[in-house]
Amino acid sequence: MAEAVSLRERVKEPPSAMLVESYYRPAVARAQAQVFDHEMWAHCAHGLMLERQGIVGREAIAACLRVVLEMSAQGPESVPVDHRAEDLYSYVEKRIVQALGPDTGGRLHTGRSRNDLNATTWRMALRTQLLDAQRALLGLRGTLLRLAGEHAGVVMPGYTHTQHAQPVTFGYWLLSAADVLARDQARLAGALAHADLCPLGAGALTTTAFPLDRGLAAELLGFPAPLEIAYDAVSSRDDALEAGAALAVLATFLSRLATDLMAWSTWEYGFLELADRHCAVSSIMPQKKNPAALEHVRAAAGMVQGALAAALGCTKNTAFADVNDAVTAVNEPILDAATRTRRILALMEEVFAGLTLRPEPMARAAAEGFGTATELADVIVRESGLSFRMAHNVVALVVREALEAGRSAETLRGADLDRAAEALFGRPLGIPEEAVAQALDPAANIRARTVQGGPAPAEMARMLEARSGALVRDAAAAEGIARRVAAARDRCFALARELAG
Repeated sequence: MAEAVSLRERVKEPPSAMLVESYYRPAVARAQAQVFDHEMWAHCAHGLMLERQGIVGREAIAACLRVVLEMSAQGPESVPVDHRAEDLYSYVEKRIVQALGPDTGGRLHTGRSRNDLNATTWRMALRTQLLDAQRALLGLRGTLLRLAGEHAGVVMPGYTHTQHAQPVTFGYWLLSAADVLARDQARLAGALAHADLCPLGAGALTTTAFPLDRGLAAELLGFPAPLEIAYDAVSSRDDALEAGAALAVLATFLSRLATDLMAWSTWEYGFLELADRHCAVSSIMPQKKNPAALEHVRAAAGMVQGALAAALGCTKNTAFADVNDAVTAVNEPILDAATRTRRILALMEEVFAGLTLRPEPMARAAAEGFGTATELADVIVRESGLSFRMAHNVVALVVREALEAGRSAETLRGADLDRAAEALFGRPLGIPEEAVAQALDPAANIRARTVQGGPAPAEMARMLEARSGALVRDAAAAEGIARRVAAARDRCFALARELAG
């Protein structure tokens, strides 16, 4: 009797072997690994709602929930798969029907489609992944802020276009990175907010004539609200695309941080050293210490970018309707992107925490590389009354002549400025030597940058305090969602166990 119930009654032939190998088998395997627990939870919520609304009798729902709870406890291996169907639900329902018969076992799917069920469970999986990614990102931000405070006085060159620009501190660079990551956090939070809506009850595309309580189902699944319009709920996966975009932006920035650390760890820079645990060695060159962790981060970032491109490509030119390529196929690349991003976030936190800085080469490079030239031009403006452009011309000539003579920045004197000013504008400047020396001191340059957002110590302290407060608030928001989801799961399964007896 149970075997008479089938999801292939419209077609006569079994699926082809090639369709199974290319589509059904990997799709079911992914669902078993990524949404099995979410699907069991969704069955419990739907069953409880059906019973609460009087749509299906208590005894039938209790029997169905007993089987669901048994499968949940035993795991995905408890659901036999013969690969004649494309999704996990088909095998779950088959097991319920085999256990209870088609009359009782076939009632759990009342008022529901695989469309809204699958849309719900994959959103639940994405919600979990985005929460995990946010936790990892919060960890990295916290480490960067801590290190920014510790290294706020470590002077180093700042670069533009890969050339010496102006002196900064390593702490200032870290604080800048933490601010980018805070925006990444906001992007992930926005993506999570759009994924965190419940399609269950949408049915195939127009809801149902059964008196479902979609709000109750959403509440039992830890969602703040249903995804209201049924057609939208089963036809749209812009939540996944948005998540993929946020993850790609984040991973791309991690690759930029990795690139800086890789450069600064070379012999030529000598600014810092990676911990041994984040490095690999050469099979032939005994002196090598290769930055394997950073190379991996950069490669993973490319894969996350590729995942977004794959999801967008699956969706492009599809009908605005429930179609597998736009609604289902995007799950694989986007969840893979979330997993990769979470892992490299955790790895980068380890890398930063394990760095050994070399402050002496950093400070020496800042002093030698003419990064103080801007401040020297500013001093000329303040001391002599020249326009900035004229002062810029004077310093540019002085720097060019110094480079041609093999002199470094700290050897410049007021006489050098006077000669250049006379050659260009016919008069000396008379800048005091103390003012010239102060302008050429990288640490003094940094102390002078007191404008909002600059690297001066007081401004760094103010910004660190503000960012630390924002980090606490972001962590509280993420944990609030996690607690809401966990509490809903506990409640839903407790009610299911109570009803199942």
